[in-house]
Amino acid sequence: MKYCKSCLQPNTRPNSQFTETGICPACHYFRQLKDVDWQERYEILDDLLKQFPRQSGQYFDCIIGVSGGKDSTRQALYVRDKLGLTPLLVCLSYPPPQVTQRGVDNISNLIDLGFDVVLSAPAPETWRRLMRVSFDKFTNWARSTELALFSSVPQIAIRYNIPLILWGENPGLQLGDLKTLGRYGYDGNNLRYMNTLSGGGLAWMLDADFTYQELLPYIYPSPKEFDVSKIQIVYLGWFLGDWSLVNNAAYSCANGLEIREDTVQNTGDLHGVTSLDEDWVTLNQMIKYYKFGFGRVTDYVNEEIRLGRMTREQGISVVEKYDNACSDEYIESFCTYIDISVNEFWDQVYASVNLHLFSVEPNGAILRKFKVGVGL
Repeated sequence: MKYCKSCLQPNTRPNSQFTETGICPACHYFRQLKDVDWQERYEILDDLLKQFPRQSGQYFDCIIGVSGGKDSTRQALYVRDKLGLTPLLVCLSYPPPQVTQRGVDNISNLIDLGFDVVLSAPAPETWRRLMRVSFDKFTNWARSTELALFSSVPQIAIRYNIPLILWGENPGLQLGDLKTLGRYGYDGNNLRYMNTLSGGGLAWMLDADFTYQELLPYIYPSPKEFDVSKIQIVYLGWFLGDWSLVNNAAYSCANGLEIREDTVQNTGDLHGVTSLDEDWVTLNQMIKYYKFGFGRVTDYVNEEIRLGRMTREQGISVVEKYDNACSDEYIESFCTYIDISVNEFWDQVYASVNLHLFSVEPNGAILRKFKVGVGL
C-alpha cells in the first residue's frame, strides 16, 4: 500500500494507477487545471450542445440523473439558468424504509424550483432481497442498488428518446477510476466500466434465483442500445472550474438544500452534505475502509488538500480520527431491514477485512497495520 505524494489517496483504489512520480490520477488531473482556458471549455460545451437539438415533438433538451443532493441540484440549476436548456430530471427512488425525510424534502425542493422529475422506483421487496444477497456475497449491500441507480438514467433516456445525458463529475479524472475514461474529458459513455458497475453483470443475481423480469431495473443498457438511440453522456463537471464538493453544497444550500445534522463521529460526513437521501451508505463507507484502507473522509480530505484548504498533515489527523466512522444505530436499522442480527453483520465484515492492511483482534477491534499518509 502506497500513498499519493500530494494527497492521501492510496493505490488500493480499484482501477487506479499512480504516475511514475507517485501522484494519483486525481491530483495529476487537478494540477493540469491551472492551465485550462475555462472560456474555451464553455465554448466547447456550447458547440457540443448544438449537436443535440431538441427532437421534434419533444419538450426536454436533456436528462439529468438526480438524488436531490448537492451535485444534482447544482447541475439542474446550471443547465436551466446558465445554459438555457429544459432538462428532465430522473430520480431513482429508494423504498420507504431506506429513504430519509431529508431526501424526500430535497426532491420536493427541486420540484418547487420548477423542474419536471421522473421517479423510478424498483419493486421494494426485490430491492430488499437483492440487498441481502449483495451483502452476503460481496459484503457490499449497494452492489445491486447502484446498478439500478446508474441504469435508471440511460433507461429513461432511451424510452423518452432524449439522447443527451448530463452527468456530474468524471470519475476517471476526478476520482481516479481510470476505466471510465472516454475519448474526451467530457465523454461519459465509458461510465459502464466503472468499478461500481463492473461486477459481473446479472449472473450473480440470476444464480440467486431472481428472474430476468425482476431484474429489468438493474440492467445497464448495452453499447449497441446506446448506439441505436445515439445516447451520449457528458460529464458536466469537466466544464466547470469551480466544481467541488464544498462549492456544489454551498450553491445548493443557497437554493433550498437540506443537509445532514448528525455528527461526524456517526457518519464520517465532515460537512453533512453527502448521500443525503439515505443513511446506510455510512456503513458501506466503513466497510470500504476495511477492504481498501480508505473511506469517505479520505475522499473529502483529498479534495480539501488539492484546493489548498487543508495541509496533508491536517488531513492525516482527520482521516485517522473519522475514516471508519459509523453509528451503531445505522448498522442496527440496516440489519433489521435485511433480516440479519448485528452479530451476523459483524461476522460478515470480519470475514471481508483486508488482513494485509488490518488485524482483527480477539475483542473484535479492527486495527490498522499501515500508517495514514505513509502506507506499508
